[in-house]
Formats: sequence, C-alpha cells, structure tokens
Amino acid sequence: MSEVNTTSGRSPSVSDAPSGRPGLRTVITVVAIAGLLLSAVAAPFAQAPTLWGLVPIVLFCALALLGMDIVVATVVAVISALLLMLPSPAEAGSLLGDSLGDDITVIGLVIMLGAGVGEVLRTTGIAATIVQGVMRVVRNRGRGAATLGVMVSCLILVASLGTLAGALAIAAPLLLPIVARLGFTRSATASMMFIGGGAGLALAPFVGSNLAIMDAAEVGYLQYLLYGGGPVAALSLVAGLVIVPWMQRRTQHTDDYYDTAELGATDDGRGPRSGVATAAFGVALIGSLVYAVISEAGITFPLFALPTLGIVAGLAGGLSPTKIASTMYTGAARLIHVFLLFWLLAMLFAGIDALKPFQVILATYGHDLQGLSPFAFALVIAVLGWVGVPGATAAQVVLLDKVFGALAASVGIPAGGWVVVLLFASKADTYGPFPNPNMISAMSLARSESLKNIFYTGLLVLVPACTMYAIILFFVTR
Repeated sequence: MSEVNTTSGRSPSVSDAPSGRPGLRTVITVVAIAGLLLSAVAAPFAQAPTLWGLVPIVLFCALALLGMDIVVATVVAVISALLLMLPSPAEAGSLLGDSLGDDITVIGLVIMLGAGVGEVLRTTGIAATIVQGVMRVVRNRGRGAATLGVMVSCLILVASLGTLAGALAIAAPLLLPIVARLGFTRSATASMMFIGGGAGLALAPFVGSNLAIMDAAEVGYLQYLLYGGGPVAALSLVAGLVIVPWMQRRTQHTDDYYDTAELGATDDGRGPRSGVATAAFGVALIGSLVYAVISEAGITFPLFALPTLGIVAGLAGGLSPTKIASTMYTGAARLIHVFLLFWLLAMLFAGIDALKPFQVILATYGHDLQGLSPFAFALVIAVLGWVGVPGATAAQVVLLDKVFGALAASVGIPAGGWVVVLLFASKADTYGPFPNPNMISAMSLARSESLKNIFYTGLLVLVPACTMYAIILFFVTR
C-alpha cells in the first residue's frame, strides 16, 4: 500500500471551507445576523414553552453546515438563546456556572484527557509499537479490513462501557496512529469511530436507555437484540464499509490528514522500554475495562481511568512523574478548544431546554392517535419521540412509555414493535436531524473539525435505518 504524505501539522478547520469564497462568507454573516435579529425581535413573545426555542438550534445547524467555525457557530447560537430568554445577569451567570457541571461539558474534559494519554503513548513509544504490530496484520488486507477493524473496536468498547465519548476517548490514542499510518483522513476516521460507536450504543447491555426499553417493553436482552439493537448494529457496520470509502474519496484531496510524527505513528518512535510499556499499558487498559463493565460505570469513569492509564504507561516507559504530568498537559492543551466547545454546547442545550420548544410539539401532536392503525401509530410515536422529546435517552423512553404505552397495547403494538419504536425514538437523534454531542464527540476525538462531514455520515446511516425499521414495524404490527 502506498503511503500518503501526512506530515502537515496544520489542523483543518471548518472555517477553511469558505476561506476562498467571499460570497459564502457573506451568506454566513447574513444568516448569523438575521438569526440574532430574529431572536431579539421574538423575545417578547418567547414565553416558555415556545416554538421560538427552535431558533438557536436551527441557527447553529445552518451556520455549522454552511462552513462557519463550529466554536463561533456555537457562540452565535448561545447568544440567540440568551436573547430569547432575556435572563438577568445573575440568571445568565447561573446558566454559565451550571453548564460547567453538565455531562456534555464532562465529555469535553474526557476528550482532553484522552489527548493527554495519547501524548504519553507517543512519547514512550507505545503508539509506535502498537502501530507496527497492527500494520503487520493489516498490511496485505487493505483499507477495508482496517475500516471494519476500527468500527468493531469502537463497537466493543462502547458496548462494554455504555458511553460513546468515554469509550472513544480510550480508543482514540490507540486508533489514530494506526489510521494515520494507513493514510485515512480525519473525516474518514471520524466516520469510522462514529458509526462503530453508535452501533455499540445500540448493543450495550448496561446503558440506561436500553435497560429502560427492555423494562418498558417487558422483554429480555436477547429479544431486544433481535428486534432493536442487533439490526441497527449490523446495518451500521455494513453501511460503514460504503460510507467510509466515500468519505475518504471526498476528503483525500484536502488538507485533512494527520501528522504521523505527532501521533507517534512513524517507524522511529520506539524506545528501549516501549515493549514493556506497551504490555503494562495493555494490562491496565484491560483491567480498567473489566472494572467499568462490572461496576457499570458511567461517563465520569474515564475522568479517573484516563489519568491512571497515562501514569501507568509513563512509569513503565521510564518517564518521571513530573515528565508524565507535563506530557499529559502538552497533549491535553492541544484540545482546549474542544473543552470550550462542549461547555458552550452545554449552555446552548440548557437554554433550549429552558425554552421548552419540544414540549409544544408533544402537546400539539401527542393526542388523538387512537384511531390510527397499529403500523401508523408506531410510526407516529417513533417520529414524535425522535424530534419531539429531547433529553437523556433513558428519560425519553420512560416518558414515551408512560404517555403512550397503554395506548400502544390497546391498538395492538406487540412487544417487539414497541422495542423498535422506543429504540428509534430515543437513539435516532444520534444520527440527525440536528448535530448532537455524540456526533461532535466522535468528530473531536478523531481531531476532525468538519461538522458537515460527520453530519453527512449520520444521515447516511439514518436513512437506511429508517427504511429497515419501517419494514420491521410493518411486519410485526400486521
């Protein structure tokens, strides 16, 4: 396989897209100003719950997909939400402070820590050792085998830990040097990690939303897999083998490659203790995964696990405690903008939640469904949950089951069909229609900044998934 020159150290940015197109820059500026003006004018009428609360998220999507830098697009969307809410300075300060403790902000911190561990792996030669070992295995099998391997690795880790961002933060330092050496672009890598991670979430036996689905539908894990998690996981892997090569072709002529030296993916990265350090790191990694599965640890577990892995790898690699700390800081500091991004996203979603636009949608379309056929009823509830009931996925499942569960049984929705409805309603928004923390987590951990490309990836999984689940529902509700 021919090597791709990936020595450029410049990080790509979505702002690169319009940099040479003044017309597009003008459009982006006009959209941003128009969105903020609309928010200011609508503020007197935006008493929660209100559909005006959709303005910030729609503005965010429009600006990011047009090519505005994602951090700047998020700032504009946050300002839009604040204009609609018209909070007092004290209330705005509380919103900023509360957002720091939000799970979304924690994801940003986890991503930073993952980058710190990656720098330790590079410095100690562990990354180079892993890359050389994997390259010997996949050298004659091509990129297709590597793509499947990355997706399955992410699937297993996410299914085991039950959290996409936390699991991918552990996987990224191991996977990025490998894909860099194989010549994958950042966008193609983000697609692999996102697709594999999403499939893992669908299969995870201990994740809260899946447990809530099994409880609501009164089914066991095997029946849940048969109707819900299994089909979408299999579809995702098959679709990924088509989507990732397409994304690679789409981005291969852009400056979207990794710096192999920075990731420790070069042949000269091994040190005298790299073999021992790799073994120690592997034992620590497996131990942390086993503990996470047994304890059913959540998103906060990587906050402890990642520094521990970095310390073990550094000590085994011959680094002093001071050197380990400085190395992890160096790696984490490269992604400080990601932490700020997720803090801003937490503020944005908190503002939208305060405006309660989806409550209006639920109240408007959540009644008068009893006359529908079982198939039509299932489709309506699935779509209503997808776009109309935001929040934590487990809470979505509980709410939908409480509101519509008895009605679903009365119109003849079987247990397998209710599994499909609840799974789609709670997880389809991972793939669209709006960008979300899981999507941005995979993008950031792959060190990509192209929201447009990860958004396309989500849609390319979502469309066949919608078709597949519609067919399943048609047969189980007959």
